[in-house]
Amino acid sequence: MKNDIKTREDVFLLVSTFYDKVRKDEKVGHFFNNAIKNWDEHLEKLTTFWEKNLFLRGKYLGDPLVVHAKVDKENNNKISQLHFGIWLNLWYETIDELFEGDYAENAKRRVRKMNTFL
Repeated sequence: MKNDIKTREDVFLLVSTFYDKVRKDEKVGHFFNNAIKNWDEHLEKLTTFWEKNLFLRGKYLGDPLVVHAKVDKENNNKISQLHFGIWLNLWYETIDELFEGDYAENAKRRVRKMNTFL
């Protein structure tokens, strides 16, 4: 039996494990590896983002829409639904490997909603 996502440390484990997979993926990794120069800083920022989204605590400063639009533009608008689908599947896979419970399911639901506006 796996534990649910309960703490910032759990969120960091999820985010860091997930982005380790993303960075290695041949279809989507290059988008991230080219855009992100400081992975330690980025993982902390994303941990704060997900901590805020899952637990409604923490102070995330930033606008994911602006960042993703910039990265897409820098890649000649070649980021497609296929790429997002790969990203999404890696997110689900990572959650299922590490966690189970209400917060884990909520993390899946929240990322599905991102598809609508990203």
